[in-house]
Amino acid sequence: MRILGIETSCDETGVAIYDDERGLLADRLYSQVKLHADYGGVVPELASRDHVRKTVPLIQAAMAQAGLTPKDIDGVAYTAGPGLIGALLVGATIGRSLAMAWNVPAVAVHHMEGHLLAPMLEDNPPAFPFVALLVSGGHTQLISVTGIGQYQLLGESIDDAAGEAFDKTAKLLGLDYPGGPMLSKMAQSGSADRFTFPRPMTDRPGLDFSFSGLKTYAANTVRQSGDDEQTKADIARAFEDAVVDTLAIKCRRALDQTGFTRLVMAGGVSANRTLRKKLAEMMAARGGEVFYARPEFCTDNGAMIAYAGMVRLKAGEHADLPVIVRPRWPLEELPQVSAG
Repeated sequence: MRILGIETSCDETGVAIYDDERGLLADRLYSQVKLHADYGGVVPELASRDHVRKTVPLIQAAMAQAGLTPKDIDGVAYTAGPGLIGALLVGATIGRSLAMAWNVPAVAVHHMEGHLLAPMLEDNPPAFPFVALLVSGGHTQLISVTGIGQYQLLGESIDDAAGEAFDKTAKLLGLDYPGGPMLSKMAQSGSADRFTFPRPMTDRPGLDFSFSGLKTYAANTVRQSGDDEQTKADIARAFEDAVVDTLAIKCRRALDQTGFTRLVMAGGVSANRTLRKKLAEMMAARGGEVFYARPEFCTDNGAMIAYAGMVRLKAGEHADLPVIVRPRWPLEELPQVSAG
């Protein structure tokens, strides 16, 4: 089965083709970072218009890369939410139109399930069950995963997501959008001893997160400590260490609560090297394993949508005729896919 996957939930246009026997046949991505940089964040209307311009050419490029024609495609998967409604509608309408024209089924994919399943694209995919840490610009969640569609939310951010806090703190340090990766790079030259930031909500039971206060703490530290480059690097290091430690503490609690020995992390922030090192050390000490996708599959991409769509199409799912997208869509509402 060959599936065309289309991702247009925010500021990246991703298109990929996945074959359930041969694996990933094509993968194309266009990032809108330069388009939104002048505004310091994603402008929804500009994002939607750019998806209109880029999606079809990327589909054509992916088909050419794989050496396929429409007759070789068995289904079309598209991101139906969560995300920016205008951006979602672009991918959904193109995906549904192609499926109808090619006389193949279409399937609406949950964006976060795509991220959660992205490590399945690797040579050493995780087996069920596992705890998933979904950590991105829009989400920070801990989920118990016992199978496809068998998701139990254990904890989530009650305010800013971790990636959002990274970007906002980077802006405080004078870094351009998107600042999260730039902050992490700056932190590499920072001192671990100069500043100590709080580890929010770790002094109480539970698995929820809160990062807005940490961002405020960073703002106060910037205001009180000056803005020379070394000070900025030291603040970046203290902030990153605080976020990474907080995520690790909550992951440890989730593993203790579930009794699982496998941890999966996914989403844009899962590409953070400090976080990967911290969680790898933690899981090694516990005698467990940690899994994550390669960096290019941590951020939004078409490959994860194609794979998730393939799983659900093989289970008999398909989208009804009306084109429906959901800017908000709880992961727990997804139907379960039976084994085999």
